[in-house]
Amino acid sequence: MTEVDTVVIGAGAVGLACAAALAREGNEVLVLEAANAIGTGTSSRNSEVVHAGLYYPTGSLRHQFCVDGRRRLYAWMESHGVAHRKTGKLIVATSDAQIAKMEVLHAQGERNGVEGLSFLSGAEAMEMEPALSCKAAVLSAETGILDSHGYMLSLQGELEDHGGAIAFNTPVTASGILPDGRFRVEAGGAEPMTLVARQVVNSAGLYAVRTARAMDGYDPALLPPFTLAKGNYFSCTVRSPFQRLIYPAPVDGGLGVHVTLDLGGQMRFGPDVEWLNTDDPDTIDYRVDLRRADSFYAAIREYWPDLPDGSITTAYSGVRPKISLQGQPAADFQLDGPARHGHAGLVHLFGIESPGLTSSLAIAEAVVDVLKG
Repeated sequence: MTEVDTVVIGAGAVGLACAAALAREGNEVLVLEAANAIGTGTSSRNSEVVHAGLYYPTGSLRHQFCVDGRRRLYAWMESHGVAHRKTGKLIVATSDAQIAKMEVLHAQGERNGVEGLSFLSGAEAMEMEPALSCKAAVLSAETGILDSHGYMLSLQGELEDHGGAIAFNTPVTASGILPDGRFRVEAGGAEPMTLVARQVVNSAGLYAVRTARAMDGYDPALLPPFTLAKGNYFSCTVRSPFQRLIYPAPVDGGLGVHVTLDLGGQMRFGPDVEWLNTDDPDTIDYRVDLRRADSFYAAIREYWPDLPDGSITTAYSGVRPKISLQGQPAADFQLDGPARHGHAGLVHLFGIESPGLTSSLAIAEAVVDVLKG
């Protein structure tokens, strides 16, 4: 057995942020990653949007981590040279019935302390974006886009600068709580290893609930429900008529089929919500079915009526680790530390979907605080 101070399971954006923050605190940190590179899961299969924080219930972890994390993230990207752009976003009402939803959303953002929010008439929004069709809109000036891989590389660099390391192709195969309160972590791969750690952070994303369930000595009654929801993205063969991100009114399970831009100005649509009704990430098929574009045309033409026929093509997909089931209200982030399970040095991160990328630095700070007690 090899003794190590801290093990972080998962090298996505949140895992890397936690690892870097813990290494800065003087911990010896080893990240175990099943894939052969950083951020190959949910962290690389998303919209690459920096969210402002207006959607989430006031006081929830999603609200607090998003607003705090967004401020930290912009500062981090400035200081570390990570490519990003504060584009702004318009959330639009496309019918009279949706205007009240926009008013509620604007008020929610104000309660959440989100800067740069404005409620716009349809005419004001369409003056900003002439290709748009809407009855009213909320402008979020703090929303932006980023190079998510560049961000994760900067976190990896921070981790390694402070003596931490990542073991790739090293899946966790078993774990357990030892009688002395430390943790046994067994990892496979070309060179299997058994580690004994004082601290373990489970940031395994789609595999986080499975990893916790397989931990000997951990009470399975403490685990949240779990299922998977796929989000499909499509690209567009015509040039974007928009300078800002365009979002419709939110839908069950997500934020609706929206228009996002990458840093090169290319436009993409998505994600939709396709409930997979399984808790097994190994069964995920990431292929995008072009037939789903039929529903995208209708959804997008609600706010961009001039979308040309035949202009949507498949791009990629991502999967959300859902700890609320289909038809239930969206669950909050779940950061399960000793206050919940009674095991000092152990943190499980469950249900870290959107806005997890935006929230990553704030989540990392919270994990450090929990482990400090």
